[in-house]
Amino acid sequence: MSTLSIVLIVILVVLLVAVIALYFVGKKAQKKQAEQQEQLEASKQTVSMLIIDKKRMKLKEAGLPSIVLEQTPKLLRGSKLPIVKAKVGPQIMSLVCDEKIFDTVPIKKEVKAVVSGIYITEVKGLHGKNAPVEQKKKGFFKRNIEKMQEKAGAKPVK
Repeated sequence: MSTLSIVLIVILVVLLVAVIALYFVGKKAQKKQAEQQEQLEASKQTVSMLIIDKKRMKLKEAGLPSIVLEQTPKLLRGSKLPIVKAKVGPQIMSLVCDEKIFDTVPIKKEVKAVVSGIYITEVKGLHGKNAPVEQKKKGFFKRNIEKMQEKAGAKPVK
């Protein structure tokens, strides 16, 4: 056998082992996520709250309890999370919001939210009018591409 074929066989075996390892790690992570989802569902409750502010900030700066910081893995402590400051009853609390609903949470409005611990899973009822979600401004490059597509007939004119 030539050296090239031996090298290719070794690389193929290493890749095969890596794929198998990732498969089992993924299965384990999926089971863990399902258990956590069940725990969230078991402890959820509907709470009326006034949303004061929302932003993405680091876990250390968010003002969450020290127990949360201690239980968080060290690699994730520096990552930014969607944090909502809300007045729940007489208390002002910092809550972690689900990434899927973070953009739809209105600011300075009273809402009924489904909360599990310090985690907001969904926003149910809104008091008052529903504020339209702000659309992000398109960049220079995207606007020009859309104009060119409209001129070429690839995209329908608005």
